[in-house]
Amino acid sequence: MSHVDPGLQPQRTALAWTRTGLSVLLNAAVVLRSGVQADQPFLLALGMVLLIAAAVAVACGGWRARRLSVDITHSAPPWPIVVGVVGVAWFACMAGLASIVITMN
Repeated sequence: MSHVDPGLQPQRTALAWTRTGLSVLLNAAVVLRSGVQADQPFLLALGMVLLIAAAVAVACGGWRARRLSVDITHSAPPWPIVVGVVGVAWFACMAGLASIVITMN
């Protein structure tokens, strides 16, 4: 009789997806605020894209957590989703930096 203990790594991963989404949400708020203050339509559009990306990342984290509650042995999410979330996180960082540079000029 063998019992496989998957540990808490899958749950930590699901929580990390949610934290990533929330950090993108904070970046979106910074970018939107900068866009409003500087009256920059580019930053407003960028902030809206980040808001949508944050919602998707949080939804993926919630979906993964619900899926793990049903089947703890489920493996990692598909690689396109992982690549997408990493891309969104980098995009959020660059957007935050762009909002700082644009509002300083």
